[in-house]
Amino acid sequence: MDGARVDIARYTRLVAQDENALNLLVGSPVSSALLPEALSNVTPPKEFSPGMSSEVLLSRPDILSAEHLLKASNANIGAARAAFFPRINLTTAIGTASADLSGLFKSGSDTWIFSGQVVMPIFDARTWSALDATKVQRDIALTQYEKAIQAAFKEVADALAVQGTAEEQVAAQQSLVDAIAETYRLSNLRYIKE
Repeated sequence: MDGARVDIARYTRLVAQDENALNLLVGSPVSSALLPEALSNVTPPKEFSPGMSSEVLLSRPDILSAEHLLKASNANIGAARAAFFPRINLTTAIGTASADLSGLFKSGSDTWIFSGQVVMPIFDARTWSALDATKVQRDIALTQYEKAIQAAFKEVADALAVQGTAEEQVAAQQSLVDAIAETYRLSNLRYIKE
């Protein structure tokens, strides 16, 4: 009888953990009306073919996120490379100038200034370091993208492996529940009469 109580506690805990995982997946608490009351109400997942195109994985949120991070890191490399190009600043000013305020607007006090500045960042070590850092970040993003794709393929392979045995597992679990319920009923009848 204690074994049955241990099983009840364990299965109650597993159901609670599964409900928590479902709530996390949905993003809000799932109504109890949507949850099955018994194992017989559980429908097996839809059949999918092992020959299905792997392009369907491209719409997974984890892969899309990794892909966007990879694109962003490539854009950062482009920006870091653009920082190597020389920058030329031209500045002009036109106005009047005088040593004293009374001569500011007299004829001959017109002035203009033209200045230029050229920055050659190719010789700046910080620019090279920034380019190296963005390349490393791109390599990290590429590795994360590859990892997301590998995880997706593993999850699909796991789902294909489970697909063939899911119905058998549900039937065996229902048989176990029925057997434990019958054992519990018989134990109660035996000890209540005595």
